[in-house]
Order: sequence, then structure tokens, then C-alpha cells
Amino acid sequence: MLDGHDLTPQMLQGLTPQARALIEQMQQRLAQQDAALGTSARMLAERTVALAEHQALIERKDRELALREAQCAKLEFELARLAAGGQGRGHDRPAAALVRRDPQRRRGRPAGTAGTPARAGWRERGQAPIASPRRPRRQALPDSLRRVEHRHEPANTTCAHEGCGRAMVRIGEDVTERLDVVPAEFFVHRHVYGKWACRACQSLKQAPSVPEVIDGGLASSGLLAHTLISRYADHLPYYRQETINARSGVHTPRSTLAAWAGAAGAALQPLYEAHKRFVLDCRVLHADETPVALLEPGAGKTRRAYIWAYARSLHDAQPGVIYDFCRGRGAQYPTKFLAGDPRQGIAAWAGTLLTDRYQGYESVLDPRYHPGRTAAACVAHARRKFDELAKARTSVLADEAIVRWARIYEIEGALAHLEDDERQWQRQALAKPCWDELKAWLAHERRRVVDGGAAASAIDYTLNHWQALTRHLDDGAVAVDNNHLERQIKPWAMGRKAWMFVGSEQAGERAAIVMSLVQSAKLNGHDPHAYLRDVLQRLPTQLNSRIEELLPHRWVPATS
Repeated sequence: MLDGHDLTPQMLQGLTPQARALIEQMQQRLAQQDAALGTSARMLAERTVALAEHQALIERKDRELALREAQCAKLEFELARLAAGGQGRGHDRPAAALVRRDPQRRRGRPAGTAGTPARAGWRERGQAPIASPRRPRRQALPDSLRRVEHRHEPANTTCAHEGCGRAMVRIGEDVTERLDVVPAEFFVHRHVYGKWACRACQSLKQAPSVPEVIDGGLASSGLLAHTLISRYADHLPYYRQETINARSGVHTPRSTLAAWAGAAGAALQPLYEAHKRFVLDCRVLHADETPVALLEPGAGKTRRAYIWAYARSLHDAQPGVIYDFCRGRGAQYPTKFLAGDPRQGIAAWAGTLLTDRYQGYESVLDPRYHPGRTAAACVAHARRKFDELAKARTSVLADEAIVRWARIYEIEGALAHLEDDERQWQRQALAKPCWDELKAWLAHERRRVVDGGAAASAIDYTLNHWQALTRHLDDGAVAVDNNHLERQIKPWAMGRKAWMFVGSEQAGERAAIVMSLVQSAKLNGHDPHAYLRDVLQRLPTQLNSRIEELLPHRWVPATS
């Protein structure tokens, strides 16, 4: 069937003029309609394109607005964290108040309705336990302290009542003790070596000289130990020690004190190497690093150097920590330290390394080059991110996260006294369900927070390092966090505020030697001054084959 568009002039030749006129009129109308339809179609297409562009613009603006809101919230979080006065490490306590708003969340269900409900018996979200008031109690003075007794009796023991005048009888006594102190006493060891001669054969005999760490020096082992402990345990710079010693009438210039400390550190080098073998003999290690200032010779300025610290596991029966002074923070430093030293009899280390997730450890734990090493992550670092959110009051999910972390830590605290195998079994039974619930809850909450915000960053950190964070569930010897080593690094943080910098790379290396032995002695319950004094006194005559007897975990004071 033909329409008006299909008619050709040849088809119209047999028609009457009226019919041809009607057909031409109809064709003109059809052409006009086609033109109008084409215009409408073009306008519709243009409007569709414009609408799509407008919709794309709205979506882009929404994304930009959400990103800016997340960035503003992140900046608010950083400002609140800085305004808190450095409430970072060591202040990981649950938040005590609910947050007022949550700019990180998208519209959805009310906060607190998602995820797994808290178990019965746990405190409600946002509520911190009320600590019972503790009154300070005076501790008894140690029995080992020297007592100077003062007797106080009445001048007259005759009854003073009128008409009595009898002699009174002593029925008891009241004793009070007051603590006193005598400043440090300097004294001199006078070694008198008698000379004996034979008048017949003209021979001479004399006792050999007592060996000292500094041959021919003025300082004995006791003064060397006092100088080292004052600097590396009490964090006193040499100029303060010089002033303190001067009050006792002894002139010890700071340059002399530094020379003594350097000589003692050099003498302790063999013991440090033996201690390194002991620490690396553990299959579970903690590792961390902290910056120290290093004086640049000739420039009068300082540059940043680092102390790398390694400690045996928190659950190890024989504790020990060792420090390595390095000029930088690159991965080559822990790689070299853990590679061992065949000349010193130190094999390459293999086992589980517990660290924060600093990228420098990735190559150290690369299974392609170190198949015997496994990574474990610090749970405190993951929890700390939520704790900062809670303190900044920028996200309500932080309070729920803190409660969930508290469950895990409470279980871990109850298992601290167990053996490794028993601890692993209990972790699987008690802690693993809490970890599974935490992972499901974090995955759910991640879909509800805006990308780029502090809450998203905290959740991503935990989920991205989940395998390393839960490594302790499969090995009872692995600690849940790295706080054990952070406590051993704290003396360095306190020291750099006092003595500010180390004078040279060699001085930093010898400081690491002394600190390794002092901190390990404290971990083993020894008085660091008594330990160091005895070691420095015995070291000049100690056989190399028996050097391990002086290690902190094996040290027994010499009997006089």
C-alpha cells in the first residue's frame, strides 16, 4: 500500500487535474509534517543531551561536595587531635562521652543500629567505667636501708602528780621513721703495690696491677657505671653531671665524662655482640624505630638519625632488647641487622616479626627473599586510630569500635599468664569470635562512610592489614600489640629531650651498646647500676669463651 511519499509524477499522468491538485496538496502537507517532526526530534535530542550533561554535572558536584565534606571533617579531626595536647601513644583509653555529630556517615539507618549488638554484661556504648577513688598510701621503707636510731626519753621519770612522786615504769614505745639522704660520696681507691727485692740475687718482685676498663685512667668501674647510668638511665647530660660532681669538690669536665663513656661503650662491644646473638635467637621479635638527632661535623647543625629496636617476645621467658644506631630509616638497616653476621656466629634470623605497618619492613618480610619470616601487625596501632576519632568527637562509630577492641584486650589480659600452646587454644575459643564479629561490623560500616575521611581511613587500615593483625590467633608466642617494645623505646624519647643529640655516629653506636645492656638488665629485674658496675669490673679479666655469663639474663653478682 502506497502513501503520499511513494507517488511519482508518472503515476499522476492519468489523473484529472483536480485529483492531481489534491495529491500535490497532500504531498505538501506531508512535507511540512516531516519538517516539523524533524525539528521536534532534533530539539528532543538536544534536550536529552543537555539533561544528561546537567545530570552528570549534578553528580560531579555531589561527589565534589562529599569529598570536601570528608576533607573538612578530616581537618577538624586533625585539629581536635592536636588541640588535645598530644594524646597519642600511652593515652589509648576508651572515650568517655558520646559524640555530638557524625559528618562521615551517609544517610541511612540511625547510628548504632547496624552490626552485631554488644554482648550482655558489657558496658553501654560511650560509657567509661567509673574508677573508684584511690587514696595514696605510704609504702613501708625497705629493711635494707641503714637505720640511725635516735633515743628520746623524758629527762625525769618520776611521777609529777602532787602527792605521788613514785618512779615511773616504761611500758612501751612509739617509733616513727623519717627518710634522709646523703649526697653521692666520692672516694679514692689507693692501690699500694709493695716492692720486694732479694739482696742475694738482686731480683725484684711486685704484685700485678689491677686491670681496669680504662688502663691508666682516673675513673674506676664504679665511677664509669655511675656516669653511664646518669646519662642513659637518668638522662642527665654531661654538663649537668659536671655540675653535680663539682658540688662534691670533684672536677670532671664534660669532655672527660664523654671520653669515659665512649671508652666504656667500646669495652662493652663484645658483650653487645653476644647479647645480639641471644636476642636474635628468639623466633618472635618485636621491631620499631625512633628518631634521634645526630650532629653533623663542621656544619654546626643536626640531621635525623634513627635507633632501631628489637626485643624478644613479650611472652618469652627470658626478656631482652637490643638497639641499633643507623643514619636513616630505610629498609636496608633492618635487612642488614636481621641478616646476621657469620664472623660473629650470628645466623640470619627467621620467625615472626611484630611491627607497625611501616613500609620499610615490607622488603624485610618479603617471602621471595625471606621465606622463613612472617609478618604480624600491632593491634594498638589499629585501635589508636579509632581512639583518636572518639577523642576528636567526629564519628559515632568510634565509640562502638572502642568497645569491641576492649573485649579483645580484656580476653588477652586474662590469657597473659598462660603457656604459649594454652594461650593459642584459648584465643581460638574466646578471641577469634570477637575478631570475626569485628570484621563483619567494619565491612558493614565501611559502606556507610564517605571515602577520604578519617573514619574511612581507620576502617581501611584495619581491614587491609587483617591477616597480620590476627597473626597472634595462630601463634600463642606472638603478642597482640607492640606496646612492649614501645615501652623500651621510651627512654630514648626521654633522653633526646635531655641531651638533645649525639655528637657523632660512633657516639650513637656506643650509646646503643650501653642502652641495650641497661634496658635488658632492667627487664630482668636487676639494678642497672649494680649490674653495670660489676660487669665493668669483671670484663677486663673475663674470658671470651665465658662472655655470655655477663649477659643480663644470666648475670649473677660476683661474691666479694
